[in-house]
Amino acid sequence: MMPFSSGVIVVVFLAVFLLSRWVNILKEYERGVIFRLGRVLPEAKGPGLILVLWPIDRMVRVSLRVVVHDIPPQDVITRDNVSVKVNAVVYFRVMDPVRAVVEVENYVYATSQLAQTTLRSVLGEVELDELLSHREKLNLKLQSIIDQHSDPWGVKVTMVEIKHVDLPADMQRSMARQAEAEREKRAKIIHAAGELEASKKLAEAAHVLQKDPVSIQLRYLQTLTEISTENSSTIVFPVPLKLFEKLMGD
Repeated sequence: MMPFSSGVIVVVFLAVFLLSRWVNILKEYERGVIFRLGRVLPEAKGPGLILVLWPIDRMVRVSLRVVVHDIPPQDVITRDNVSVKVNAVVYFRVMDPVRAVVEVENYVYATSQLAQTTLRSVLGEVELDELLSHREKLNLKLQSIIDQHSDPWGVKVTMVEIKHVDLPADMQRSMARQAEAEREKRAKIIHAAGELEASKKLAEAAHVLQKDPVSIQLRYLQTLTEISTENSSTIVFPVPLKLFEKLMGD
């Protein structure tokens, strides 16, 4: 009776053990890549309850969620020979779990290394001004190149964003001086345009006053009124020379 009881216990134990290894539950965002006697099955399984016939089958879990990977700062020399540090972030996800397991050893590490080399290569072909002012264009170019090379791995790169461009201190000072000179240039152009416009208006006013000499006297009186309203102890009143000529002639 004892040997029979021990055998039943052993059988029950083995059944429970095999059942625990065979029955697997995959989450909604997970897929299971099954290797049967070393050969991969054409379709990944999941989600939900699946059977893995261990030890004949071996399962590799693959997540289908978007992976957000931070690219560490990279030393980049732009086309105009400016050394900068650039870091970025890449968003990617697995579209084909079978290829992500079979075609590459570690798809996350492979995509990370690909993103780093592509970042240095692409940004090394542009000038500093383009890097600072055309980030959206560069982001699309980076995303296209990385996605093209990661597609055989079953990985889809959805977005690449350049986060920060760290400029050397001397370059920041040079750019500040350039911006200040540009502002001074615009100020001088605006001032010159104002002087030109004022000279045109003065010429038109002189032409109008020339037609009627009395208007010149009225302008003198208006100027005197404006001067008298200020706190001034000296008033200069212009007198036409023709008036003195008449007095001397008399």
